[in-house]
Amino acid sequence: MIEVKNLTKRYGTNTALNNVSFTVEEGTIVGFLGPNGAGKSTTMNIITGYLSATSGSVTVQGKNTLENPNEVKKLIGYLPEQPPLYPEMTVQEYLDFAAELKGVKKAQRREQVQQAARRTGLDQVMPRLIRSLSKGYRQRVGIAQALIGNPSVLIFDEPTVGLDPKQIVEVRNLIRSLGKKHTVILSTHILSEVQAVCDRIIIISKGTIVANEKTEEISKAVTNVSKLTAKICGPEKEILSAIRSLAGVSSVSCLGKKDLDSSTFVVESQPGIDLRKPLFNLMAANHYPIIGLEAQGLNLEDVFITAVEEEEPVSKKSRKRGR
Repeated sequence: MIEVKNLTKRYGTNTALNNVSFTVEEGTIVGFLGPNGAGKSTTMNIITGYLSATSGSVTVQGKNTLENPNEVKKLIGYLPEQPPLYPEMTVQEYLDFAAELKGVKKAQRREQVQQAARRTGLDQVMPRLIRSLSKGYRQRVGIAQALIGNPSVLIFDEPTVGLDPKQIVEVRNLIRSLGKKHTVILSTHILSEVQAVCDRIIIISKGTIVANEKTEEISKAVTNVSKLTAKICGPEKEILSAIRSLAGVSSVSCLGKKDLDSSTFVVESQPGIDLRKPLFNLMAANHYPIIGLEAQGLNLEDVFITAVEEEEPVSKKSRKRGR
């Protein structure tokens, strides 16, 4: 588990991080998002021990990064955006070298290197020079070096940048499988990647956490609006009028007919109200069959833009609305 408490980092008069706090639970994959200059890289560099904070603390598996820096570094496997690879080495030589640098005992190096190679699908390319590998395989080598030493925490910075679609899918699947045995922080600008892989999403903007929610709940946390798409059989005007009369409806619109018998309606509710059951009962009472009903949220791109444009963090907004 990673605990970040009241983390602040200043460079002269510039505040890169302002009282940042969050927790990453053991065995979860967390997406860490933010626009350029938001403080994302600064936060990761402090967690990994490459940078000191002005104030606040970071603990990894209960060990403080300032008090036990060497022990914490052994707990973390880190893949920077540009993996520190040596093109003139073979994959085998490079991973042996990484194991030596990490202080893995000589008797355990062979087993650890082989295990990292198996988990990342490098078995067949171990004798090859790194410069001869595709970018996707070079990224796998970077991930393999992060696995050496059996760290409990993995931090990946833009792990799929520059990869083709097939390589992106392969690396995503690899990260998803690693999340079963490790705590993973994934920093990326590819929002669909976060949605596909991560259990939780943290968004940082201007040095402040503006969203920290489970992936499936983040759109509701940011907008606090529930949206339903309903496919209903019957006259459009009468259905629109009936839905508008329903308590808790903030807006309703018709997207037109999808076939000869039904039209599609988009219904937004007021904060904290679930309209599915009342809508179903209302349509049944009026003999307007619902043949499709789906709850929708904003896509992650919309959520990201909304979150970073808001001045007030989501957690504070949620508490206020709950009063």
